[in-house]
Amino acid sequence: MAIPVKLEVFEGPLDLLLHLIDKNKIDIYDIPIVVITEQYLDYIKNMKTDDMNIMSEFLVMAATLLDIKCRMLLPKEINEDGEEEDPRSELVQKLLEYKIYKYMSFELKDRLLDSEKLLFKRATLPKEVENYRHPVDYDDLIQDLNLSKLHEIFKSIVKKQEDKIDPIRSKFGKLEKDEVNMDQKMSYVEQYILSNKRFSFRALLEKQCGKMEVIVTFLVILELMKVGKIHIQQDDIFEDIIITTA
Repeated sequence: MAIPVKLEVFEGPLDLLLHLIDKNKIDIYDIPIVVITEQYLDYIKNMKTDDMNIMSEFLVMAATLLDIKCRMLLPKEINEDGEEEDPRSELVQKLLEYKIYKYMSFELKDRLLDSEKLLFKRATLPKEVENYRHPVDYDDLIQDLNLSKLHEIFKSIVKKQEDKIDPIRSKFGKLEKDEVNMDQKMSYVEQYILSNKRFSFRALLEKQCGKMEVIVTFLVILELMKVGKIHIQQDDIFEDIIITTA
């Protein structure tokens, strides 16, 4: 009778590799690839899952480990700086990044649990306190204020408001957005092409009413050229662009 073995559940192949490195007390910068590969393959042999997406991730990593193992047996490659390249360097970088994210998730989880322990109490002041307003003595407030002083205060307030007005931008007219329908412009340009088998791009743009229409027309021409409905020709960099039907 076979003895049932319960395997630990790992979030992915990198999680399993980190577990094997910690279990064997291995320096992550100097991974004994042969030992780790054997232990990794033993684990996936005992995996029991019907989810091919999960299984494929572990198999891809297994193939990566075998590839690194084979490259370790070959003469080491030399990079542009004349240094020997370590086939394990890319894997080490991925493991370090995954380890950082993993411990960051633990920290965020701890903070979430701690936040559940915080309780807040709303202010519960008596209505008498909330409704209390400090009494105002209008005679003391006005004192020797007269009409002349009120006029001076009013003029100073008006001046402050005028100073806030931008002397340049305040003279700008109302900016209105040009609404140009892309589909309608496409139909217009296609009809123009049917009527003019060969025409100047400048002549087409000069028929547009505004900057936005020029931009949309230019985009339509690019799209028609992309799908092969028109051909573009320009003899020189400063010459006019000639458009012909395909």
